[in-house]
Amino acid sequence: MSLSCFELGEQMLSVDAAREALMTLVASPVATEQVALSSAFGRRLAEDIIAPIDVPQNTNAAMDGVALAWPKAPPYTTHFPIVGDAFAGQAFAGEVPAGQCVRITTGAPIPRGTDTVIMREQLIDDGASATIDAPERVTAGQHVRQAGEDIAKGSVALAAGARLDAARMGLVASLGHAVVTVYRRPRVAIFSTGNEVTPPGGPLPSAGVYDTNRFTLMGLLAEQGAEVLDLGILPDDLDAIETALASAATQSDLVITSGGVSVGNADYTRAALEKLGRLAFWRVALRPGRPMACGQLGATQTPLIGLPGNPVAVMVTFLQFVVPLLRQLQGLPPTPPPRLKAIAQTTLKSRLQRTDFIRGVYHCDAQGTLHVRSTGAQGSGILTSMVAANCLIELGDDQAGAQPGEVVCIQPITSWQ
Repeated sequence: MSLSCFELGEQMLSVDAAREALMTLVASPVATEQVALSSAFGRRLAEDIIAPIDVPQNTNAAMDGVALAWPKAPPYTTHFPIVGDAFAGQAFAGEVPAGQCVRITTGAPIPRGTDTVIMREQLIDDGASATIDAPERVTAGQHVRQAGEDIAKGSVALAAGARLDAARMGLVASLGHAVVTVYRRPRVAIFSTGNEVTPPGGPLPSAGVYDTNRFTLMGLLAEQGAEVLDLGILPDDLDAIETALASAATQSDLVITSGGVSVGNADYTRAALEKLGRLAFWRVALRPGRPMACGQLGATQTPLIGLPGNPVAVMVTFLQFVVPLLRQLQGLPPTPPPRLKAIAQTTLKSRLQRTDFIRGVYHCDAQGTLHVRSTGAQGSGILTSMVAANCLIELGDDQAGAQPGEVVCIQPITSWQ
């Protein structure tokens, strides 16, 4: 059984140990709801989708041409009288006699008595009959889609937890479902703190900084299908921060902070958090990142994650820790990010007993081998390194860097869905 985040003390944690402990903050998934399929893009299914019909419903034509019964052995007939038509949505009535054929369009049900479709390009059609141009190239049963060959009636078409992307929405629609049962979007409260933090769009004071992390978190949360409760910028005032957090704890499923949980003289966030709930503070053996907080707020025991303050560290720790937590809130296993193997093109610096996440760019060569290089300077405040990256190069705590030509592990950023 995993230790909770409150039982780990001040020890230095590995990335895997920290991820596992964070998952103990979530006791159960969020509630479920029914929504119209037209509004369900990006949502997670809360129930299996069971096919009420075969897909396709009927054995049908995969090509335009004629449908006929192909002889099982030579000599092959090449000339077939046309006795009717079968169109998509309009089946041929009756059975096609042996030695005759029916014009057919793609998707139309295969008439009784036929088993093969000859595509139009292989035919000479004089209006009353069809002659096959190259019978030696015909195979019995060709260009026919069998009923249920895509999805069989009664089978699980999509499992609970599946994210409804464009392809899955089309699949659900093909089964006739207009309404789906999904998990409610997790509500996540975020805020920035500090009298020096300035909203974009206005002049920057000489001692100020523009609010960056709140907008980064908005984007990251939107990509994960979460609903953002934006508390804006809170001043360095204990009462204001405490009031905002107490309200957030009753309205959200998760609260995320970035920075502001140190022991500085102006650190009111930590004092408010400790007053409202139960907190733990960790050191995690990773770069960028390391200092983190976690806990629960108020009587609702709303989970809290305190991410580091540097912009790149916010993104890296979000992807390693918050994404699995959001998955668990939506009834999914809190699996770590997907990984691939690639060959390093540049020297990659790391050190033992710490996991380094280096921003990288990977590509596939003509032989199908993945190669990866660093984006350059790797400071935790260099946000352009994330803009340029399409992956994180993960150097585990047992690796003291990597040299060009060595195989390394990468986490493609675009695959975290």
